[in-house]
Amino acid sequence: MQTTKATLEDIPQLCRLLDSLFEQEVEFKPDEEAQVRGLKAILSNSEIGHILVIKEASEVLGMVNLLYTISTALGARVGILEDMVISKDHRSQALGSELIRSTIDLAKENGCKRLTLLTDADNTSAHRFYTEKGFDHSSMIPFRINIDNDEK
Repeated sequence: MQTTKATLEDIPQLCRLLDSLFEQEVEFKPDEEAQVRGLKAILSNSEIGHILVIKEASEVLGMVNLLYTISTALGARVGILEDMVISKDHRSQALGSELIRSTIDLAKENGCKRLTLLTDADNTSAHRFYTEKGFDHSSMIPFRINIDNDEK
């Protein structure tokens, strides 16, 4: 097993992983065109972020997005973790733990002072996993608005 940064060639496998993730999430549905567009944007600009994958040979077994922004509260770069998923056939093999460790290391290398992530409110196994990895519940409550640029 090897954890590495994803490349454009990994996109088809990343889309399959995202499909399985979005099938279990409440707010998102698989949309390959949107997924490819988003993946290409991240992979083409390291200032936006990185996608880490865990592979066996050339097979992508898991992925996570590390996206960058600036916190004015910290006066520094921070990271947002998105799309953490391990393929169904490879769960419970410590791959997620390895992927999170590598992501935290990469975030530190890139000057991040904090990492934030969201999970579905009822995903208690994810809550337990992230708590075991050192993440804490935040007192902040996420709010979201979808903005459609096509509407006038």
